[in-house]
Amino acid sequence: QVQLVESGGGLVLAGDSLRLSCAPSGLTSNLYGMGWFRQAPGKEREFVAVIDWTGRTTNYAEAVKGRFTISRDNAKNTVYLQMNSLKPEDTAVYYCAARTPHGTIYSMAGYDYWGQGTQVTVSS
Repeated sequence: QVQLVESGGGLVLAGDSLRLSCAPSGLTSNLYGMGWFRQAPGKEREFVAVIDWTGRTTNYAEAVKGRFTISRDNAKNTVYLQMNSLKPEDTAVYYCAARTPHGTIYSMAGYDYWGQGTQVTVSS
């Protein structure tokens, strides 16, 4: 089993920045990548970004390209989502997820473990 602990959410103004953190623990040796998803009220959970376990390959949703950056600190065993130029439409619960090599990186089905979620609210 793998446990994921997220932190870093909060209430900010449009244009501000936030950094989310996710620290995996447990049986992480089989993990292939780490991702972030988000779910706004009344909407389905959607893909935001993903990074492979080496930290060399990343992918982003079109809505966040150029504003969000996913990264990995191997020494701290932590994955980050740096969110800049935040917009009200970025308001959602953000979930960290971990995957073994199966399925697609863009779908929830491609991930095996999930964090509890952290609220990000962007006010205009």
